[in-house]
Amino acid sequence: MTEPQDLFRAQLTQPVRRSARLQPQRPALVDGDRTWTWAAFADRIARLAGAFHALGVESGDRVAMLADNCAPYVEFFYATLWAGGIAVPVNTRWALPEQLHCLDDAGPLVLLCDARHLSAARDLLARCPSIKALILIPGDSVAAAGPVADALDYEALIETQAPVADACRGGDDVACLFYTGGTTGRAKGVMLTHDNLMANSLVALTNMDMDEDTVHLHVSPLFHVAGGARVFSTTLAGGCHVPMATFEPRGFLQNIHRHRVTLTIVVPTMLNLLLQALDTEPDLAAFDLSSLQLLTYGASPMPEALLKRTMARLPQVRFMQGYGMTESAPVISTLGARYHRPDGPDTGYLRSAGKPVYTAEVVIMDGNDQPLPTGAVGEVCVRGPMVMKGYWGQPELTAETLRNGWLHTGDAGYLDEQGFLFLVDRVKDMIVTGGENVYSAEVEAALYQHPDVLECAVIGLPDERWGEAVAAVVVPKAGRILAEADLDQTCRTQIAGYKCPKRYVIQAAPLPKSGAGKILKAELKAPYWQGQDRQFN
Repeated sequence: MTEPQDLFRAQLTQPVRRSARLQPQRPALVDGDRTWTWAAFADRIARLAGAFHALGVESGDRVAMLADNCAPYVEFFYATLWAGGIAVPVNTRWALPEQLHCLDDAGPLVLLCDARHLSAARDLLARCPSIKALILIPGDSVAAAGPVADALDYEALIETQAPVADACRGGDDVACLFYTGGTTGRAKGVMLTHDNLMANSLVALTNMDMDEDTVHLHVSPLFHVAGGARVFSTTLAGGCHVPMATFEPRGFLQNIHRHRVTLTIVVPTMLNLLLQALDTEPDLAAFDLSSLQLLTYGASPMPEALLKRTMARLPQVRFMQGYGMTESAPVISTLGARYHRPDGPDTGYLRSAGKPVYTAEVVIMDGNDQPLPTGAVGEVCVRGPMVMKGYWGQPELTAETLRNGWLHTGDAGYLDEQGFLFLVDRVKDMIVTGGENVYSAEVEAALYQHPDVLECAVIGLPDERWGEAVAAVVVPKAGRILAEADLDQTCRTQIAGYKCPKRYVIQAAPLPKSGAGKILKAELKAPYWQGQDRQFN
């Protein structure tokens, strides 16, 4: 029996109960030609939660998902919480050993997967002793092949299982484990509580004017908190979810046109691909994008030149930046639509990460955890109700990251006199060349001014004379040819000579990226640092 006082804690399932009661026939979830109302959605997750109970899931147990964005992914989050469990989204872009580490660390009892990831899920089932059951989300290929012997059928479970009451966990109870940092070492399970994710969602409703008329296109991966947290925000608003499996420009525009999408979140790499497609495929202009009110971006630095090109191409759309990290559930600061206008009193802030959200307190600290004055570059630190509970099973790392009540982000930045936050780089990615600090984001911003640059990454390479040499790995737009001299000239017209790359690597292949769309600089640097006594920063 749930104690009465427990009902006053933040509960991520409460908005489902609310919408099912107040707007039962409004659309909650869309999957192609199928639409589920809030009444149907609440019934389905209660039945799926019942299936989890039948499989042994109890309060605090973990349930994992390995799938592309889809309608069942949204149901997975809520059914897990409804059952009293902890949701564990698994990065589909990780290699099998990385996925296995994640599941060994989290210890889920149940693993859900879609047809595309069935083979990997079977391997994980065989190697991860905690997993007691595999549930397969039907797809066209599965339907054609018939039942799968070693997996339970997702839809059959929902149809045959009786609904169960909401477990009503909330407050400081862990809701989700989002894994992050697996590209540079042991992946960390970030414990985000009901309080954390609800705090983020409440701010999102205010900053993005979300309400029951919101139609959110979930194109950013739901295994990443930037995408996953929007599930909770959209549900809190009573809006409609439209998941999209993977980003590709035509499908992105088609979804906006077909479902009258009002809001979405993207990463810069997606915008790059979108603009390129719009430039090369004239028929894409036929899609009606008039419903799209707000396009938000984040997860990695946005080159100013790319942002301005996108704003010019989509003049009817408002833009908003969100800066944050998994450990902050995720938003720390936002740069609102008013600061994305081409002229007027609020211009000039496109290079900033905006101002801290209402619930966040941000300071800049030096290496001794002492606050720095306005304008001084140091580590961005934050505290507030959105800050994680800690890292799953890693108390020492938790203590190192959450020092003196502050989340240490690892990002280098400064605050100006108006309170705007400017990010200059990751602390660990700062390049020290000849005793000078070079922030790669600044050099990348200069390179993106070249009209033929599709994407680029600036890294530090070992150098006998300078300690580290600034280098740029650059990918040209399709059909374009880049010359080192032209790139160098572009840089020298904007930044100091010592910041300009001493080496350019021009390649046709796309840069390696994480599941969140971030460029993996560690992979780019690795071949150059092999055999070195130490790697700088």
